[in-house]
Amino acid sequence: MTAGALDSYDLDEIREIHPNIILLAGGVDYGEKKTVLENAQKIAGLNLPVPVVYAGNSALRRPIEEIFSTTGIELLVTANVFPEVDVLNIEPLRRIIHEVFNRHIIHAPGMSGIAELTKHEILPTPGAVLLGSELFAEVMGDCLVFDVGGATTDVHSVSDGSPEWTAKQVEPEPRAKRTVEGDLGVFINARNIIELTENWEEEDRLADLQAIPTTENQMDLTRWLCSKAVEMSIRRHAGVVTDLYTPTGKKQVVKGKDLTAVKWVIGTGGALTRIEGGEEILARVCTGPGKYLLPQTGTPVLLDHDYLFSALGTIARSYPDEVKMTFKHWLENRS
Repeated sequence: MTAGALDSYDLDEIREIHPNIILLAGGVDYGEKKTVLENAQKIAGLNLPVPVVYAGNSALRRPIEEIFSTTGIELLVTANVFPEVDVLNIEPLRRIIHEVFNRHIIHAPGMSGIAELTKHEILPTPGAVLLGSELFAEVMGDCLVFDVGGATTDVHSVSDGSPEWTAKQVEPEPRAKRTVEGDLGVFINARNIIELTENWEEEDRLADLQAIPTTENQMDLTRWLCSKAVEMSIRRHAGVVTDLYTPTGKKQVVKGKDLTAVKWVIGTGGALTRIEGGEEILARVCTGPGKYLLPQTGTPVLLDHDYLFSALGTIARSYPDEVKMTFKHWLENRS
């Protein structure tokens, strides 16, 4: 992710990572134009054969279309994600990214066969879990959902926050937010967690690392990795309280998502639900507001042993009422 005008280093990095999709945005509607147009020309000049989604200043749609019209690069245009100051509009962008995903995922190993079995869209697991989380929140209240996997840790929150802290936000935040931490995982990225936490004494324990742990040593290592993945991912997802110095003195401001109004903290995925200790790991993030705006102490913790959030999320758009009733029934039966 970059901000402002792209420089040669940014362009070199884009070439190096060769992304699956490029999102170009910037400027409120009928606002600043120069930077977005220059960035569009630079991206077009890369000639990367990947789709480009434009979700910026609506006044620039025609010039942006002209820039990409002769490149052979697929351009998709959607509503501005930031149409006005302090207004965030991410749903149109989310839908178009899902469309791009559905058209390109069939090229992944094994996916073409699955695509032939259904006429419905194929959702990536993080997208399905977020949809499930949104419907859960509609009937049961604001929620925070962790999905710790072997390669990534996904954090989903559905909350408008509390009046106390949202009034201090300097930038708008969506009600439903997802962060996918591609460097935090309990198997493929286990060594990366050790490096990020600088717990070098744990490095020797990687001899016990298994995708499906069975011995006590293997499970203990996975439990430790899971706890660190949760700890680091929530700090990246949650809002941060900082001091801002102004001509009239110091005041507190919030950058990021306020999680203090969350009513439920939920764990899904194998690492949290199949290894003993998942509830304790999640309970430790419920410390209330401090430097990070975390759920309140004592917030109820649930473990999704049956992977309901990913399963129900895949049918959430077709059967929203049934999904909500299933979540309600699940929670009532756990009481």
